[in-house]
Amino acid sequence: MIYVAMTGAKHILEQQAAVTHNLANVSTNGYRAAASAFRAVPVQGDGLATRTFVVASTPGANFTPAALQGTGRDLDVAVQGQGWIAVQRADGSEAYTRNGSLQVGTNGLLQTRNGLNVLGDGGPISIPPDSTISIAKEGTVSVISTVPPPKAVNAVGRIKLVNPEEKLLVRGGDGLFQLANGGSAEADPKVALASGALEGSNVSAVEEMISMISLARQFDLQMQLLSNAQKNATQASQILNIRS
Repeated sequence: MIYVAMTGAKHILEQQAAVTHNLANVSTNGYRAAASAFRAVPVQGDGLATRTFVVASTPGANFTPAALQGTGRDLDVAVQGQGWIAVQRADGSEAYTRNGSLQVGTNGLLQTRNGLNVLGDGGPISIPPDSTISIAKEGTVSVISTVPPPKAVNAVGRIKLVNPEEKLLVRGGDGLFQLANGGSAEADPKVALASGALEGSNVSAVEEMISMISLARQFDLQMQLLSNAQKNATQASQILNIRS
């Protein structure tokens, strides 16, 4: 009883942390809610085969697309349906995000709001100075110089859009997703962008609050089991002392 209640309480606290993280990102563009589950593992050794430990299954994510919100900003893009925008981490590795709020960095490269380079078919996308930018549905980035006389539209790159299987994706410590094997996903021409819009978070604040209340009640139950185990041990000791 002690070990079952102890492991149950431990993993409930971990799940409460995941719910808290989801609530903190209820307004984060493109955020995917963290998901976790419990499973029972039989206790090996002497005793009844019905004894089990409580362990947490591999943490996952809810990949359901969220609603799109129009912004009218040229550098805001939202992935329509399934898919991801490929970005480059500071260490050079490839990662994926649904947050399409982009900007042009001081180095002239197309970046995310937190300074990560957006990847194109051949690497980071360079934006010429004094240009207006437009991003097409398939991810093509085009620019027009604002310096007179008027010039033609030039395509400077194409955002790498990918759509790997969800089971192959894991969330990194920075909140970005990556392939479990650490590789790079192939570009998928079927992934489409909506310009002038951003995707919201798919976290349901109501569902997360209900989950938090449920987890609090489950934690109290585990504490009651530990209290009952201590009470039973105390009474057993008293009975043994009387008999002796």
